Amino acid sequence: MTQEGGELDSLVRKRIRALRVAQGWSLEELATRAHLSQSSLSRIENGQRRLALDQLVTLARALDTTLDQLVETATDDVVTSPTIASTHGQMRWTVKAAPGMSVVRQRMTEPPPENPARMRAHPGHEWLVVLSGTAILMLGHRRFRLETNQAAEFPTMMPHAIGADGGPCEILGIFDRDARRGHQRDGGDAQGAPE
Repeated sequence: MTQEGGELDSLVRKRIRALRVAQGWSLEELATRAHLSQSSLSRIENGQRRLALDQLVTLARALDTTLDQLVETATDDVVTSPTIASTHGQMRWTVKAAPGMSVVRQRMTEPPPENPARMRAHPGHEWLVVLSGTAILMLGHRRFRLETNQAAEFPTMMPHAIGADGGPCEILGIFDRDARRGHQRDGGDAQGAPE
């Protein structure tokens, strides 16, 4: 086995043990869930038994993960720098593990539009958290006041807009591919809505 293969083997064994411990399971509990003997699982975790693909699939299922996640290796490009849109006061990071998903940080000073015609609706899903200040989320005919550290999650087919309340606020939003595209199609920065 190559050095790289040996490192992966060791990493997978450590992951199996770490996931088992994180669930609070004993060797016996995981072995029962994975239909293995306790001694076989112990030898797998300790490197005394060869890793077999069929056992890895079974262990991944028992640990509520996937085979891909169990054997995933780290990449060198761990750190990501944002792109900055100075005209809208936004910083945007892409999420490498989920292509099409992005994280946006935005400072808002204006309240959301009162006119429902200025709200957006498009396919997708958004999640946001208020980092500082107070934000108002308009969602259909409902108005939500979000204080610092409060979060909101909603499907973007509901007409929506967000803005500041009583002074500047800063939000961090996570947008799936469809939500991000919807905001880009709408022209980026309709009143008070993150791009």
